[in-house]
Amino acid sequence: MHLTCVEFPTEYKRYISRKVSLIISGVVLLAILFILSISLGAVHIPPAEVIQTLMGNSLSKQWDIIIWNIRLPQSLTAIVAGIGLAVAGAVMQSVLRNPLGAPFTLGITHAAAFGAALSVMIMGTGVMQSSSASAVKIIHPYFTTFMAFMFSLIATGIIIGVSRIRGSSPEVMVLTGVGLGSLFTSATVFIQYFADDIELAAMVFWTFGDVARASWNELGLMTAVLVLSVVYFMFNQWNYNAINAGDETAKGLGVNVDRVRMLGMFCASLLTSMIVAFLGIIGFVGLVCPHMVRRLIGDDQRFLIPGTCVAGGILLLASDTAARLMISPHTLPVAVLTSFMGAPVFIYLIVRGYRR
Repeated sequence: MHLTCVEFPTEYKRYISRKVSLIISGVVLLAILFILSISLGAVHIPPAEVIQTLMGNSLSKQWDIIIWNIRLPQSLTAIVAGIGLAVAGAVMQSVLRNPLGAPFTLGITHAAAFGAALSVMIMGTGVMQSSSASAVKIIHPYFTTFMAFMFSLIATGIIIGVSRIRGSSPEVMVLTGVGLGSLFTSATVFIQYFADDIELAAMVFWTFGDVARASWNELGLMTAVLVLSVVYFMFNQWNYNAINAGDETAKGLGVNVDRVRMLGMFCASLLTSMIVAFLGIIGFVGLVCPHMVRRLIGDDQRFLIPGTCVAGGILLLASDTAARLMISPHTLPVAVLTSFMGAPVFIYLIVRGYRR
């Protein structure tokens, strides 16, 4: 049946409204989960009291301290880091046209971790306070982030170089990322070998990935970089749609493919390195979330990017809340749970690719 001129706009509006409704539903779910994440823990705080405290009407000094000094920054950090890692993965998958692309699978996360470790342990930009998960205190966050970013750019350059090789498959690019990840992990272990016991224990805990260690200042830095990056990604949403159709098609539509690809990877690497420098390695968020969102709303970057942002915030916040409750009053690093969830998805995507 052919659509008339009246029917076509109606169908398109339904197409748009369905995607927008899913994103709005995700935002509502994220808001509910945010209140619950602050409420749940070793000390239970009723959700109504959480809302009252956030509005400045706290009824308990103890709850006020717990919320403002511990749980609120931790929950906000989980949301910011989840959004950042997820949207970085979505952009990498789009500009490289590789469904297996993500900061973790391409070795970019490991490269950033090595740069941060090199800065903290060798160049003295951090201090070791104890052998706990929050032992590494970054005293020069800008330089530490710069070092993490520079090494992530090295990994990014290699990945882009491999993507230019004629006949390069997604599996080859991921294998290159695995090799890079192994290389930078070995380099990090080499640095740790020369550390004393306290430094070694602290760095091992740091590389696990934990959103509880970020201060308000570090959260502010991550948020600023995230906002600028997401604005840039949204500004280029049509360019990413064109690249998904193929480089030649995109060039025919007037897109400077090389420039868009390089700047997209540049921003995604900066965002990843900022998160890794402060929180450690948190894997698979950038791989899982874009695929979850694609199954619901498709490949259109106008909706995929904001949808992935919402999904990333939900996934990491839910994982952090679960990690806090599983062995309460002790807390698991959130990276443990994300790896458990992400590894099966990664294997599934590889197997599906070979079957095709």
